[in-house]
Amino acid sequence: MQTGCPSRGAADLTKGRFMSFKAIQTAMAGQGYVASDDLAMAIHLALTLGRPLLLEGAAGVGKTEIAKVLAAVNETKLIRLQCYEGLDASQAIYEWNYQKQLLSIRAAAESGTVTDAETRIFSEDFLLERPLLAAIRQAKSPVLLVDEIDRADEEFEAFLLEVLSDFQITIPELGTITSTARPVVILTANGTRDLSDALRRRCLYAHVDYPDRQTELAILKSRCPDIEAALAGQIVGFIQSLRKEDLEKVPGIAEMLDFAAALIGLGINDLTQDPAVLQATMATLLKTEVDRFNITTEITQRLAGQAA
Repeated sequence: MQTGCPSRGAADLTKGRFMSFKAIQTAMAGQGYVASDDLAMAIHLALTLGRPLLLEGAAGVGKTEIAKVLAAVNETKLIRLQCYEGLDASQAIYEWNYQKQLLSIRAAAESGTVTDAETRIFSEDFLLERPLLAAIRQAKSPVLLVDEIDRADEEFEAFLLEVLSDFQITIPELGTITSTARPVVILTANGTRDLSDALRRRCLYAHVDYPDRQTELAILKSRCPDIEAALAGQIVGFIQSLRKEDLEKVPGIAEMLDFAAALIGLGINDLTQDPAVLQATMATLLKTEVDRFNITTEITQRLAGQAA
């Protein structure tokens, strides 16, 4: 799970075939990400085989951060394609800057050079590069993050498969552009809809879950190295119990870290110390009106007492 720690080293993860999964795990830990053996092995295999890696799991468990960490470890560019309903090829690959083209045509007409205008306006100067095109044009292998692929339409999913199979894109006016440095591709999904069998076959797979107690403690201590052991244990116990409540939005790793930072900033060293303050800090954990209403002071005190 991502802790947000600053970079403390680098290794070339695009050469995954030369690295054991333990080496990848260590490199990610150097960036503050505590990866399980299963996750580290999945990343190792994806890098070694040159295959996209599909990460599924609830929102807030650290899927997107994996791509960020891989880019930081490899000191390469992270290129993110945020998916949403209605996303189409032009928004993901490239578009022409129509306004700039129109201005150029008008200028050409005024100067009497219209004959050269068509060639000129369909050149690199007028090309708006979108994430997929940018990913295959990098000199050094970037990390391409296709975030929340399950929010895109099935038609776009099928189109994406074609791009990922060849890593080349054809622009009629400019020709075919082929990748010289294949991107490391990470796809994430939150379970908004079922993904196609074709996409799943194309990718390697890992499920990212909420961390167990020991892993979450390691995350917290990595992010807040000066935190008292007793308070860290209380925070993790409290969060893990809270996730078992009937919530609309279960708090993830980022919320846990915000909660810890709030407690430390308020000088709280015991969750049972001040019920009113503890309830106020729930603003860092509960992100819907229903959850704020349902998780009463009595419930937070019960959970705090169990974690103490």
